Amino acid sequence: MSTHTRVEEELHDNAHIDYDRVTIQWQPSVPQLYEEALKHETGSAISSTGALITASGNKTGRSPKDKRLVDEPTSSSDIWWGPVNTKLPEHVFLINRERAVDYLNTRSHIYVFDGYAGWDPKYRIKVRVVAARAYHVLFMRNMLIRPTEKELETYGSPDFTIYNAGAFPANRYTTGMTSTTSVSINFHMREMVILGTEYAGEMKKGIFTVMHYYMPVKHKVLSLHSSANEGPNGDVSVFFGLSGTGKTTLSADPKRYLIGDDEHCWSDDGIFNIEGGCYAKCINLSAEKEPEIFNAIRFGSVLENVVYDEKSRVVNYDDSTVTENTRCAYPIEFIPNAKIPCTAGHPKNLILLTCDAYGILPPVSKLSSEQAMYHFISGYTAKIAGTEEGVTEPEATFSACFGQPFLVLHPARYARMLADKMEHHKVDAWLVNTGWNGGAYGVGERIKLKYSRAIIDAIHSGELANAEFENYDVFNLKVPKSLTGVPSEILNPAKVWKGPEAEFIESRKKLAQRFIHNFRNYEDQTTAEVIAAGPVL
Repeated sequence: MSTHTRVEEELHDNAHIDYDRVTIQWQPSVPQLYEEALKHETGSAISSTGALITASGNKTGRSPKDKRLVDEPTSSSDIWWGPVNTKLPEHVFLINRERAVDYLNTRSHIYVFDGYAGWDPKYRIKVRVVAARAYHVLFMRNMLIRPTEKELETYGSPDFTIYNAGAFPANRYTTGMTSTTSVSINFHMREMVILGTEYAGEMKKGIFTVMHYYMPVKHKVLSLHSSANEGPNGDVSVFFGLSGTGKTTLSADPKRYLIGDDEHCWSDDGIFNIEGGCYAKCINLSAEKEPEIFNAIRFGSVLENVVYDEKSRVVNYDDSTVTENTRCAYPIEFIPNAKIPCTAGHPKNLILLTCDAYGILPPVSKLSSEQAMYHFISGYTAKIAGTEEGVTEPEATFSACFGQPFLVLHPARYARMLADKMEHHKVDAWLVNTGWNGGAYGVGERIKLKYSRAIIDAIHSGELANAEFENYDVFNLKVPKSLTGVPSEILNPAKVWKGPEAEFIESRKKLAQRFIHNFRNYEDQTTAEVIAAGPVL
């Protein structure tokens, strides 16, 4: 029996996919997927640089409120139920699964891709994507790790399957549904079902959620929402940070090898990337600012929801008419200094990035193990509220472990694993603020990118580890007194504040109160030492 026939039989036996009526294209090539998308999918075109331009329909971003985890005996006691993870009864999952399969059976063609999540063969999982759109399979072909012909011969059955029927809505009157969109994961059946959203990022982050469960629970491996790179001497740095903090920009360093830009695991052997590709924001992209990403947008890449010239097919990356969240997915080997395979040794430095728009946090601080746990669980940044006229007050945002929407376990469990690994491997941790200095947004100035790069360089060279530090009150952070390439006066926010001292003290107190208030959500599962590592008023 050929592998293709075996896959058809498996899909029929496991999900009642009718291969007599539906043509199943298994492991289609990139040119085949281009042809299928251009033939069957509205909004598809080829860009002037050869990327496939696609449209994700009404949803141009993820739908976190519509994500559900199945409440079933094998996983339920481990799951952090509450603000992130909402329960779905297994019989409702089966109703949605049936609805998805019924839709797939109405198509003339469906597309199937078998790949891996995780570059370390010891821990990787086999992922099968079953989709009605060629765009979705090309996207996941880029985001998963692509098996070699030899690996496919012994691939066998998948460990996890995605059924993507995103063009077909969920039934709003089904128990537990809050809209026509449903993204649900069943750890017992090892399946994910998507209805009512064609946004491809749901699949990428769905597999990340799966790894956030499988890796810590089944293998005692820590899963991290982070980028990572490696220096010429083999020293590894892991970067955490929410959107807009510089995670992608600062980890893309021409002097270092890129291990990955978004999702990693830390095992007893070191760091490995979960993904086989990158998913980059494209809004305001330019060859000058981000040449690696700009040049990766070529044949084989997928461009989502961009605006382009109908005749020349040149993309206007500054146009946000469709969405601010324009994206490109491309294989990691499209980045010139990517390290293939995407694995490395244990980290030497953990870099926690924040964009503090209040001008309170120092540009760089050295963290103790307890402080690293505190700030990792906090996952702080401040978003700019400049979208409405006259609104200048920044908005504090906390996302546990710098990736709260994808966590399956309680944040403290990931933090404890992180602290154990830091201690065992003697890792330095740093809090780096890429936000404002001298005052809040509207008064102070954004810390120059060249200063942030100089700080990262000083971490990598070892200069910062050997610097002379002073204590920064309230937050009790160790701040360097001087640093090559960075004006010494900006290193301590108290010394560079443009307004009255009383105003600075009040602003610092307010930010500290926000931290303390947020951390109350996690105190029941953290130690007194970690709680004490936060701000003290």
